[in-house]
Parts: sequence; structure tokens; C-alpha cells
Amino acid sequence: MSAPDTSSSTLRTPAEIVGYIAHAGAEKARLHPGRLLGIAVLGGMFIGIGTILAVIVAGGSTGLAATDPGLVKFIFGALFPLGFIAVTLTGADLFTSNCALGASAVLRGELGVGEMLRFWLLSYFGNFLGAVGAAYFLVYLTHLITPGDPATAYLIGIAQSKTSHPFMMTFMKGVLANVLVCVAAMQGYSAKDTFGRVLGIWFPVMAFVTLGMEHSIANMFIVPAAMLGGADISWGQFIVSNLIPATLGNIVGGALVIGLPYTLIYGEQNAPRFGRRSQAELSPRGVPDTSE
Repeated sequence: MSAPDTSSSTLRTPAEIVGYIAHAGAEKARLHPGRLLGIAVLGGMFIGIGTILAVIVAGGSTGLAATDPGLVKFIFGALFPLGFIAVTLTGADLFTSNCALGASAVLRGELGVGEMLRFWLLSYFGNFLGAVGAAYFLVYLTHLITPGDPATAYLIGIAQSKTSHPFMMTFMKGVLANVLVCVAAMQGYSAKDTFGRVLGIWFPVMAFVTLGMEHSIANMFIVPAAMLGGADISWGQFIVSNLIPATLGNIVGGALVIGLPYTLIYGEQNAPRFGRRSQAELSPRGVPDTSE
């Protein structure tokens, strides 16, 4: 009895998703540095735009916050995914989802470890430029953030909370945030239509934001924007108290909790477990030797 034909299915299988994300990670990692930096800047900008939308609406709901603070958290979480959806559907770049993509590409032998680290670094730096640039040019200069405004006070409260937690708490919140972000990316890749991709992305991203987890790229927008709005937070405090532990947690959550097990479970059985295929594994014509 032949296997069912899934070519017309609207969903990719888990094995297909793993192959898809590994290939996507390898292709992005090998982009010209200028192109990769450019799409990463756009990614950071889109995350900033989604964040400020959530801040303006949730932060302006002062009456609701007094009676139903949980609903305000949900409103914030429900609006934030705008940026992540834009990143995914327009081909921009996000460091946090790249943690899973890069790790999967390395484990499948499509990317070297050094290439992955360079990929992560350029993506991270580009996201930083885009997020901080959005905070200044698209938010501060347009007066979306102004001292005394309820939304600004709400933003400052978020930033002060994020920079006051112990290292391990922020680290673990970073792990959970990127577990959900990478699940969102995989669910987005699982669908073959726009509506399915949007739904697949929205639920996990909404969840991590509503729960108050730590996403390093979103924080690159939130804390600098709050500083521009009058928050008494220094760059050193932001980097040491929040950005470093959140980033490390994001790497662990994306690469080790999602990328590693999914690739080992659903990756090709004959793919090398680590690094690129050696010359000994290739036939004289330069193609994989599958004669074993």
C-alpha cells in the first residue's frame, strides 16, 4: 500500500519543517553581509512598530488596567505579533528565530559553526540598529512617546521591571520567550497559505508577550524608548541587567530547546550530526555517497 500523497496538503509535516528551517538558515547565513544586515535592520524596525502599537493601546487603557489588569496584558500580547508577522511574511530577519534556524542548519550539515556564529552576530547587530532606530526616529521624533502620557508611563514601568530582575530570572524568561518564538516560526513555516501562517505565528507570540517573557530584540526597542521617555535607566544597566541574560536565554531556548531536538528527531537519518559533510563522505563527483 503506497504512502498517502501529501503534496496538496495545506500543512507541511514536522520533517518538512525541519528541512525548511535548516535550508532557510543556511541560505540567510550565506547572504552578502550588507543584505543580511539590511533585512535584520528591517526586522528590528518591525518589532519596534508592533511593540509601540501594543504600548499605545494597552498603556492608554488606564481605566481597564485598574479593574482588569490581566485583560490589559492580553491586549498588549494580542497586538505585539504585528511586528513578528511582518518579519516573517515580508522576508525580514530576526535573531531570535535564527537561533533555531542556524542550529538546525549546522546539525544537518548545511552550515559550519563559524558561519552560524557570524550569521547570528550580523542578525543581532542589525536588529539592534533597527529597534533602537525605530525608538528614536519612528517613536520619539513623532511624539508617540512623550513625558506625562499614560502610554509613556506604562512603557517606563515595563522597562523598569525588565531591568530590575535577577540574572537567572531574566535568563529563564528569555529561554521560554524564544521557545515560543521558535515554535511560532515553525508553525508559520508549517502553513502554505497566508492566513494559516498568520494564525500559526500569532498564538505563541501572543502567549510569550502576555506572560511577560524576555525577548532580546523587543527589549532593544522597549528600554531605549523608555529612556527617551524619561526612564531613569542607563545603557550599562540595560545591557548588564537585561540584554545579556535575555540574549543568552534566547539562544538556549531557540538553539538547544527547539532547534537541537527537532533536528535530531525529524532530521534526515543519513545527515551528519554536526558540521558539514567531510570529503570522505562525498563521492568523487561531489555528491553525497548513499551507497551504504
